[in-house]
Amino acid sequence: QVQLVESGGGLVQAGGSLRLSCAASGTIFSTDAMGWFRQAPGKQRELVAIITSVGSTNYADSVKGRFTISRDSAKNTVYLQMNSLKPEDTAIYYCNGALRTRWRSPVSNYWGQGTQVTVSS
Repeated sequence: QVQLVESGGGLVQAGGSLRLSCAASGTIFSTDAMGWFRQAPGKQRELVAIITSVGSTNYADSVKGRFTISRDSAKNTVYLQMNSLKPEDTAIYYCNGALRTRWRSPVSNYWGQGTQVTVSS
């Protein structure tokens, strides 16, 4: 059983910063990639940022230059540093992990429960 637990969401004024954390626990053999997605009311879930096992990163255009994703592989933890936040960043942020639970098992996607980020104008 694998669990992803997010923390760090909250309410912040425009221009402020927040740092999200996501820790994966359980039976984990390897983690191929971890990332953050978000879903605003009435909108589809979208990719925010992703980081691979070798440290390659990819960001949504809307957050480039403002958000930074990082990971601590030894702790199976991924972080999202969010700076210069805008009201349009308001959403539920979900952690995602693409990982294997055993040697040679297929990669499966796991999701956290989500954490609310609200940016006031």
